[in-house]
Amino acid sequence: MANRLASATSPYLLQHAGNPVDWWPWCDEAFAQARERDVPVLISVGYAACHWCHVMAHESFEDEGIARQVNDGFVAIKVDREERPDVDAVYMTATQAMTGQGGWPMTVFATPDGQPFFCGTYFPKANFSRLLDSVATAWRDQRDAVVKQGSAVVQAIGGAQLVGGPTAPISAQLLDGAATRLAKEHDERYGGFGGAPKFPPHLNLLFLLRHHQRTGSGEVLEIVRHTAEQMARGGIYDQLAGGFARYAVDNTWTVPHFEKMLYDNALLLRVYTQLWRLTGDPLARRIADETAAFLLRDLATPAGGLASALDADTEGVEGLTYAWTPAQLTEALGEEDGAWAADLFQVTPGGTFEHGSSVLVLARDIDDAADEIVQRWRGVRDRLLTARVRRPQPARDDKVVASWNGLAITALAEHALVLDAPASREAAVQLAGVLADRHLVDGRLRRVSRDGVAGEPAGVLEDYGAVAEGFCAVHQLTGDGRWLTLAGSLLDVALAHFGTGDGGFYDTADDAERLVTRPADPTDNATPSGLSAVCAGLVAYSALTGESRYREAADKALETVGPLIGEHPRFAGYAAAVAEAVLAGPYEIAVATRDPQDPLIRAAHRHAPPGTVIVFGAPDQAGVPLLAERPLIDGRAAAYVCRGFVCDRPVTTVEELEARLKG
Repeated sequence: MANRLASATSPYLLQHAGNPVDWWPWCDEAFAQARERDVPVLISVGYAACHWCHVMAHESFEDEGIARQVNDGFVAIKVDREERPDVDAVYMTATQAMTGQGGWPMTVFATPDGQPFFCGTYFPKANFSRLLDSVATAWRDQRDAVVKQGSAVVQAIGGAQLVGGPTAPISAQLLDGAATRLAKEHDERYGGFGGAPKFPPHLNLLFLLRHHQRTGSGEVLEIVRHTAEQMARGGIYDQLAGGFARYAVDNTWTVPHFEKMLYDNALLLRVYTQLWRLTGDPLARRIADETAAFLLRDLATPAGGLASALDADTEGVEGLTYAWTPAQLTEALGEEDGAWAADLFQVTPGGTFEHGSSVLVLARDIDDAADEIVQRWRGVRDRLLTARVRRPQPARDDKVVASWNGLAITALAEHALVLDAPASREAAVQLAGVLADRHLVDGRLRRVSRDGVAGEPAGVLEDYGAVAEGFCAVHQLTGDGRWLTLAGSLLDVALAHFGTGDGGFYDTADDAERLVTRPADPTDNATPSGLSAVCAGLVAYSALTGESRYREAADKALETVGPLIGEHPRFAGYAAAVAEAVLAGPYEIAVATRDPQDPLIRAAHRHAPPGTVIVFGAPDQAGVPLLAERPLIDGRAAAYVCRGFVCDRPVTTVEELEARLKG
């Protein structure tokens, strides 16, 4: 037996490199071995920050008896869902089809051809042992039925992909209806949508912010403001160090599942930045600044790029780093400040978490409090964080995922421009360089890198879309034509290799590894779908270059998810946000100026309609198409405002620009 995971780039696979299970990474050789041995394949899918993945690993995969059962009866393949989202998508669809639900760890039994015939998620050790016996027996004694089941599952999940389905044009009526549906599902007491477990609905909030800009709806703006405040004051937000956990186990945002994901924090950074832009809410600004600081402090890797996640567990115990008792507050702060902190953070003798401990929440509004209260809160928070740093800390999944770093680039660029944040500006440009120099290999994206080395997995559609959108954002941030050129090359690959032929997109390229089905999932979930991400890139690139064919491709792709936006907007948030930009024009603003601090630039970023692209720099600046033939006016800076490639006369004052954008 030789576990083959020791040379993996994935931290999740490396966590299993010492198991007695004879793990293979996902590869053709593993399936060939199954055919040679005439045994089924066990495919186990998870990720490094997953609590129940750790539990199943400790209970089952580290157990010698379970390992013998697996090694004797199966070829075992371990998959990092973040490294191979294509593999995860295919088998998650099968798991949901067979069980009605999904999740990680995902446990799939498949034929040596990869056809799934039995799927599940977490199994306790005793149940898993019995399951291994049952599957091995069925494979030996009921082979025809097992293979027939696998074929039926593959046929079912192949037909489930929304390729060639109904379409609906993007219209104001469609998006108004989507906003109305979301408003009906809004939790008016605690914010968010639906019940426990409650995930931060960042994509829906981005849509609603843009919808408010287009329509002026106060109701949808209040939904965003209320949800943003409830999350920021809840336990899902780290009240000491910043950063959001992946979800809350309750409907009040109090007790989180403690893992912190890069993608959530990148998308929420955009939400709070845009909320501040539209409202001036001091809480929104504080959370935006703290979330950006969390990304750069806690997720930055030595080789460049942002790490994927912080674990839910610390030394095998969930929440060990983060929860507090009143006695622990007193020990860290003394009697008086300890009692004050317990009241402010709602730490009670009974506790809100396990063993009488509590997750810190913010009981009162601190952002509008008197100066002495704010200073006391800051001092208490700093002292508690100093004490917390001395505790054991969660592990970090330090692989760099292309699409998630692309999301972070866009968020940091927006934060830099809207809130004048130099650290975010520097980080956005640096991250773009990492993706361009390390992940772009022979014109194609690699999905992951680690320790400065690109991994083998090919980029999927969401990588091309999110990175292209990020490069467009950095072009607007810097005026450097390199980023616009790179964005165009990525979008050209997406159009050439991922299209379905009916305007939509597959998630994998036409020359990628063939799986039992070719995934094409248009739904937005924890991250934008590949289709939504590519549409965002296409719309921005078209607006920045004036090349209409990219806009036409976005329009066609959005029509393929039009029915989803209208009927299930909670699962089409980013598509709807991009559609708002399309309806708005989007606007194109070019500020011709020799002063990078020109007030016209700030006014453009503060008042731009949904999805606006904004560039600034010297007239006819090389590599910036929107500045071509855009001179100064009588020696003064000038803002050129266009919509759908149709331009108004230039303006030279902030007042004129604001009036033009509000009109």
